[in-house]
Amino acid sequence: MRIVFILVLAVGVGLAGFAVSIAKERFDQYQAALAEQQGAILPTTMVAVVNRQVRYGEELRRADVQLIRWPAEHVPFGAFTSLDALFPEDDELRTVLRIMEADEPVLLSKVTAPGEDAGVASRLEQGMRALALRVDVSSGVSGFLRPGDRVDVYWTGGGRGGETITRLIRSNVQIIAIDQIADEQRSNPTVARTITVTARPEDVAALTQAQGSGSLTLALVGVGDETASGEVEVSTSQLWGEVQEVASEGPEICTVRNRRGAEVIVTQVPCVN
Repeated sequence: MRIVFILVLAVGVGLAGFAVSIAKERFDQYQAALAEQQGAILPTTMVAVVNRQVRYGEELRRADVQLIRWPAEHVPFGAFTSLDALFPEDDELRTVLRIMEADEPVLLSKVTAPGEDAGVASRLEQGMRALALRVDVSSGVSGFLRPGDRVDVYWTGGGRGGETITRLIRSNVQIIAIDQIADEQRSNPTVARTITVTARPEDVAALTQAQGSGSLTLALVGVGDETASGEVEVSTSQLWGEVQEVASEGPEICTVRNRRGAEVIVTQVPCVN
């Protein structure tokens, strides 16, 4: 009887040890999987986003912004990582330059500096100037221009020898305002009377001189078109072809043209020297 009890006890201890070893192995596997999963989590940082749609010209307030977690390795350039950086202590608010949808990051390129409005001056880069050009329905691409577009500027006027020429004087000129509108989100075609472009000081002088000495025509440049335009000039003689005078060796013939309604009658007459 005692031998049977000892055998049962030994078998029980062995089964218990086997169960413990299995449990430990499973626990170690769980710990390894958990550690691997934690290592795969991307590090994050806080980024300021708007919590509603904000449009051009609105003042951005603290109630319009919240901080959310963003992958640290993929923070957009110009993003704000704290509300103190976006809203300085002097309570000067920034103005929205471009429409932003809810949960979209606030970027430096989409808002003005603290205290500035959304005027044209806030769009100018270092060393650039703003210049207004007169346009109409034909020279202004039928009213389909909008702020943010780029255009090639052609000048038409008198050239050497008195003939009319058309020349590309500036290419890829940036438009920052149409009449009094600087909102890039406007989509309704408007026949503008003036456009405001950005240009270097030397380009301002060239465009001003061209506008005063002839007429300007704008050609819209496609989005993403980075083609470099070379020298372009077309004269009247190039457009119609050179007219060559052929000397006639025969007798001189003189005629008179008379119009009768839609009919033209050519009559030969004696030549008078």
